[in-house]
Amino acid sequence: MALKVARRGTIPPFIVMDVMRAANAREAEGASVRHLEVGQPSTPAPAAVIAAARTALESDVLGYTEALGIAPLRARIARHYAETYGFDLPAERVVATTGSSGGFLLSFLAAFDEGDRVALADPGYPAYRNILTALGIEAVCLPATAETRFQPTVDLLAALDRPVDGLIVASPSNPTGTMLSRDDLAVLAAYCAEAGIRLVSDEIYHGITYGQDATTALAVSDTAIVINSFSKYYSMTGWRLGWMVVPDDMVRAVECLAQNLFISPPSLSQHAGVAAFDCGAELDANVARYARNREILLAELPKAGLTRLAPADGAFYLYADVSHLTNDSRQFCQRLLRETGIAATPGVDFDRDRGHGYVRFSFAGATEEIEAAAQGLRAWLAGAGAPAAD
Repeated sequence: MALKVARRGTIPPFIVMDVMRAANAREAEGASVRHLEVGQPSTPAPAAVIAAARTALESDVLGYTEALGIAPLRARIARHYAETYGFDLPAERVVATTGSSGGFLLSFLAAFDEGDRVALADPGYPAYRNILTALGIEAVCLPATAETRFQPTVDLLAALDRPVDGLIVASPSNPTGTMLSRDDLAVLAAYCAEAGIRLVSDEIYHGITYGQDATTALAVSDTAIVINSFSKYYSMTGWRLGWMVVPDDMVRAVECLAQNLFISPPSLSQHAGVAAFDCGAELDANVARYARNREILLAELPKAGLTRLAPADGAFYLYADVSHLTNDSRQFCQRLLRETGIAATPGVDFDRDRGHGYVRFSFAGATEEIEAAAQGLRAWLAGAGAPAAD
């Protein structure tokens, strides 16, 4: 008799990871790849972080830590909010996590029960809805459009047939890079407070913005949960370190969940991560490179016929409408990789209903790689290899 596989494991894949696997397999065979699929900086962690990690490795401090994280890291994160946002944050509300992914899992488990409904914008980060689904929480997708800058609005929430228990916002967002102004975020926060909706704010791309600063939800809500990460701005993807800021009344619930699910975040990463907040010059140089890469794609993609692009206010992605070329973005990206070596992520990863006509390009890599990919894409779309719309 065959043994069952639990239903929670049958959630959709995170397609960008499948694309990365295919790209890595191509590289392993000796073929070249231009990596525009995954949101991973091509730069290493800051020099001071690496130095702090070496010091920690040579010491005797790499055992388990408290589930909420080491006190110096929590205190430094709290200080970061004072320095960056002018917000006085008690360190007791800070929770170090195993990447932002650990933060999402802990926040969803602590804030919502099985059967609850949580709203989020489509297109959006697929792991939100997939984690919610695995936990038995209903993901309610809001069909955001260019008119709403692909962000949730009060009108979209009010149009739902049934109330929701939570709302996830991301500013800057993945895959579109769009941002919520402080006023728009405040309006959403006020609506959530009035309606009894828990606001969860994904702020992992804070620091990577072009022309405007991002607003933390802590500035407009006393009850919001904030998720952040060392992966993006701090260029520490593989270190698997993030953090949460939670309301006072949720700290113990999150701690109990963290104790049982993770024991503690990676000790080495925590000790090294304290140094990341003093590396602004190095990190802002990375952002300047992203800005240059963004300029290249904004100039070159329209020359390739990709003129309908989401306004990338932050992060390091361009979300392109390719519906005039295909109604199967997954097949489109498979062909693009196979025939040109350019790896990109199909929009269906971010929007299952409307993403068949979109592709996300990451410009987190080296500038020369972005330039070469842009030229290769132009040549492919201009040639016979480019697919026609079905």
